[in-house]
Amino acid sequence: MPEESIKVAVRLRPFNQREKDRNAKLIIKMEGKSTFITDPKAPYDEPKQFSFDYSYWSHDGFVELPSGILEADNSLSPYASQQKVFDDLGRDVLKNAFDGFNCSLFAYGQTGSGKSYSMIGYGVNRGIVPIVCDELFHEIQNAKSPSTRYEICLSMMEIYNEQVRDLLNKEFPKGGLVIHQHPTSGHFYPQGLRIVPVGTYNDIERRVTEGTENRTIAATNMNATSSRAHTVVTIYFDQIIKDDRGETKKTSVINLVDLAGSERSSSTGATGDRLKEGTNINKSLSTLGNVIAALAEMSSGTKRKLVVPYRESVLTKLLQNALGGNSKTVMIAALSPTDVSHDETLSTLRFADRVKRIKNTVVVNENPIEKLIRELKAENERLRLLIDTGKYNLQLDILPSMTNQDIEAMRKKVEEEILSQIQVNQQMLQSSKTSWDLKLKNAQLNEKKSSQQSDKKVPYLANLNEDPMLSYIILHYFNTDTITIGSRNSTICLTGLNILEKHATIRAIDSCKYELIAAEPGAKIKVNGYNLNGSAQLRHKDRILFGANHVYVYLCPSNEKEALPDLPSVISWEFAQKEIAKAKGYSLGNNLTVEQEEIQEKILSLLPLLSEVNAISEELNKYRTFEIVLMPISSWEGTAAKGSKVLIKMRNLLNQNVWYWDDARFINRSYIIKEHYQKFLDGDEEILYMSKDDDPFWEPVEEVLLGTANVFLQSLAYSLDFSDEICIVDYKGSEQGRLSINLSPCSSSGKVLNDEQFIDQPEELLNQPFSFKITMRYIEISDERHNKGIRIRYKIFNESEFTETNVICRHAVCANVKQSRIITVPSIDEDWLNFFQNSSVIFQIFALQEESKPNTGLFKMTTRDLKRMEQKQDNTNLIPVVQPNFASPSDSKLKSELTLLQKKYNRLEQKEKRIQQLCHEWENNHDFQKFYKLLSAISFSSGTKLKASTTAANKDANVDVYLFGIEEQEYAEDIEQSNADKRKYWNEYHRKIALKQRRTSVSFRLSLKLDSANTLPLPSNDWSSPPANIDRPNQNGQKIPDDRPQPPLQVKSSPQAKKKLNQEFANDNNDQSNENNPPMINSKAILSCNGTGNGTENEAFINKKNSTICIIQ
Repeated sequence: MPEESIKVAVRLRPFNQREKDRNAKLIIKMEGKSTFITDPKAPYDEPKQFSFDYSYWSHDGFVELPSGILEADNSLSPYASQQKVFDDLGRDVLKNAFDGFNCSLFAYGQTGSGKSYSMIGYGVNRGIVPIVCDELFHEIQNAKSPSTRYEICLSMMEIYNEQVRDLLNKEFPKGGLVIHQHPTSGHFYPQGLRIVPVGTYNDIERRVTEGTENRTIAATNMNATSSRAHTVVTIYFDQIIKDDRGETKKTSVINLVDLAGSERSSSTGATGDRLKEGTNINKSLSTLGNVIAALAEMSSGTKRKLVVPYRESVLTKLLQNALGGNSKTVMIAALSPTDVSHDETLSTLRFADRVKRIKNTVVVNENPIEKLIRELKAENERLRLLIDTGKYNLQLDILPSMTNQDIEAMRKKVEEEILSQIQVNQQMLQSSKTSWDLKLKNAQLNEKKSSQQSDKKVPYLANLNEDPMLSYIILHYFNTDTITIGSRNSTICLTGLNILEKHATIRAIDSCKYELIAAEPGAKIKVNGYNLNGSAQLRHKDRILFGANHVYVYLCPSNEKEALPDLPSVISWEFAQKEIAKAKGYSLGNNLTVEQEEIQEKILSLLPLLSEVNAISEELNKYRTFEIVLMPISSWEGTAAKGSKVLIKMRNLLNQNVWYWDDARFINRSYIIKEHYQKFLDGDEEILYMSKDDDPFWEPVEEVLLGTANVFLQSLAYSLDFSDEICIVDYKGSEQGRLSINLSPCSSSGKVLNDEQFIDQPEELLNQPFSFKITMRYIEISDERHNKGIRIRYKIFNESEFTETNVICRHAVCANVKQSRIITVPSIDEDWLNFFQNSSVIFQIFALQEESKPNTGLFKMTTRDLKRMEQKQDNTNLIPVVQPNFASPSDSKLKSELTLLQKKYNRLEQKEKRIQQLCHEWENNHDFQKFYKLLSAISFSSGTKLKASTTAANKDANVDVYLFGIEEQEYAEDIEQSNADKRKYWNEYHRKIALKQRRTSVSFRLSLKLDSANTLPLPSNDWSSPPANIDRPNQNGQKIPDDRPQPPLQVKSSPQAKKKLNQEFANDNNDQSNENNPPMINSKAILSCNGTGNGTENEAFINKKNSTICIIQ
């Protein structure tokens, strides 16, 4: 028997509008049969290359004809149209079917990659499935012969969560159709699947439409996610050929499979979730990957014994013949072109590369009809004999570890399969006695036509679904003046989450206008994203959400002009979900970055799930509520990283405990929750009493991230210390407490350095060893609920491990931390310097939680009651508006920068005044070269800080005094010698300069204003010059007169002058207050000492109106 490899084609779709809006990058290139993919994170690396039977470029190079069909825009365009794909793949499927081979065609790819477009198509651009069906009947018409008759039947099923649904049957049995294995051939089949005879392509089209409508209804009512379902359309094509020897049947089974989104198969990302194995939602595709891998290895000629795991999922059981048996198989792998989808597209290409290596053994299915009938009768006799004699027990594969109960269960299962096969064989025998014409007539009589009339002038509701192929399938026409909506006894019956028995009413205002009214106060209805309050008049293209997941668009063909002009021509599911997201406060838009695009897509995909899970929590009374939060990555991971992370916040309504789940864990849990809810609807009440370990709503208590405190390190770049109370802020920016932090440059042993180590340029630290100390002094938490305990952790720069505290704040909201740590860097490089200047240390504050027992009164309330109570409290708090405390993580950075600026400004201010003094001294001196030399010495000097003696007055010692030019050189020379007279001279020098600095320095007044509420010294026009008449000791300790030019002699102020000054100052401040400016000092005021010591007298003036104390010393 011949072997034939599976034929594989890949197809690239165009950018959608959202991708165009954000200028998405193309990562796929095709040349002939080869496909290349580029990693957007490594654009200069060599692209990965794959080769297939066909590589279809459908990304660009096409035009839309007046008929709506998309075709290549010129003869040189590589664009592959729908017809091109059919000519290459579909015609082979037809030829193989007529030759009597089984055929399979399946599409694989991530959600939104274009699988359904290639398989089904859109509008006039029909896909390969409808074209194959249409051409099948054309070929039959062309090949008509008196000796041959053709019989075609159709079935349509969906595999969702390991359950099989018959889409040509409106009734869905609990648990789905049962899968049985044929006792003779070993093939699997769904028992009770409806197989309908069809006589024309229109029959097929109507049946597929019927199946799609049933699929949409089921997906909505059962809270199913259509992107997680596999759809299988099977065509049974029989050719009965009559000759002299009798009739021979040539049979071909054509399987057309649209697989679920492949991004679900790799991983749900639920790593660490205790219930990650609790759902079957991913089993089909993950098992399919294992089957493909095993078959590919077997086809490569491996000698290793392999077992292909067909039995591990329903999908692989039903596709066993297509993947590794008697079938000519074609796979279309749909590719997304965007950089965002790189990982999924690469995974799809690798999957397709494995599939092309699989080889099937194919045979023609041709047998005489009499022989088939004889075999069926003989098989039935043999199977009945097995049941009667019980000999089938000998075929049981009993293991030593099996109990009697296990053996009995296996025996019953085998017996059921045998009885099922007898029934199927009997049906086939009975069918062989019925003429084909009668079968076809009965099928057409039984076909239920739609009860709705498609009168395009009547307003109607059209459904919206996340799968575009399932949107606008269910249409509810307004044939009466009053339309009731509810779960029973209504004009439009809806079932599902949060649908009340009497949910809503649509009432006619006049012939073309309708209003929507909530039937009960608790009915959940949204119109255009917002909750319906009372009633709303409907306009063309209004979007309506009933309950948790019934989304409709109102269409009124006779009043299309009423629609808002900015609405799209066709309302989509995505548009409706964006609207709901915006109403909830999420800012969505166009021209997004890649990261923003990913976040937006996550939010839009999570919102419907969130609504369903919250509704199930209410239905099952689980006392849980869920919401989406955007957590800064830096806060979540504790490292300086940009961007946000989408998390789901689960909250216990009874004790307010909180858990944060990533989106993958929530998605995994949501499918388990929906699976359990479906069991509850099927009558399994044990779901309400399951153990905690099996309950997807339950989670053991864990510490929760309360917030973060960001401490910026800019002060360290200038070798300055920094001390402050840093706000602890949560993901909303709300203040949750304060953490007192101190940063200090220190020696390697931990001795704190003083301000004399201050440097002007951070580059001075390069290639130098550097140590600093981080001290957490105390912490205070705002909310008393978090008094179970607090833990703090942080890490520095490139550390891999966190530094953590012990649990503190037990039964308290504040505590002394008193934890210090010394960090020593052997040599500061550019990375460390950049870390100091531009980054921060992120302190993560975690709060411990306990499984505390709530108030017993709360248990008397339902989940719905508690949520309503909270909502009422929130609404009450809105009036009056009380603003919460908000704090920015950059507050500490601003404070750090302010400290540095004060230091710099103080030094530069003194340099400026020294230059002013020098210019004044040289007003009448024309020795330009000497003046330039002195001026340059001051200008290019960074300044030396004059050290105050410990015996100096505290108020003077706290003032920084810098020396420039000649004074700086003299000080440097004198400080090298331990001479008491020289030290005394410089101490006096410091005292006098500090005295004048306290009068004149704007920066010092600013520091006083920050440190003491509104306390400012009055200014002076005196320069910060060296004090007059101070003799400097020489190297031998003898005093030498200071012969440098002196500034003009200052005049001592009289009591009258002081009184006048006080009045002027008060008047000036009054004027400035009227202009809404902060009080300023009158620049005309001149009060100073003459350097003889009389200036130490303190005089205070108080501006009572501005509560500003001005101190003159």
